[in-house]
Amino acid sequence: MTMSGGAASSGTSIPPNFPPIVYLPCVERVEDPQQAQVEMRTTRDGRVALLAYSALDRLHECCGEAQPWIVMPTAALDGLQHAQPFQLLLMDVVIPEEHRNRSAV
Repeated sequence: MTMSGGAASSGTSIPPNFPPIVYLPCVERVEDPQQAQVEMRTTRDGRVALLAYSALDRLHECCGEAQPWIVMPTAALDGLQHAQPFQLLLMDVVIPEEHRNRSAV
């Protein structure tokens, strides 16, 4: 896994300034958090990226108020990596309006 915005390559520990919890965009709203499907994005070069946000207000600012989300301890990201593989972890990335999740609008 590669992290950008506090980058660490696969097999290295999480940087010390990385937040203890992250907010992850989800595909849709669900009642049961166990049913949440984290939204992944494909980069221009074809890699799968997990977008993570260091605070809920940043997720809303960067993804829009309608974006479904789930909070996850940073330590649980390895488990997510095994369940839903990704090559990049991008922090606090602004999603252009035309690419934002509109499922809740």
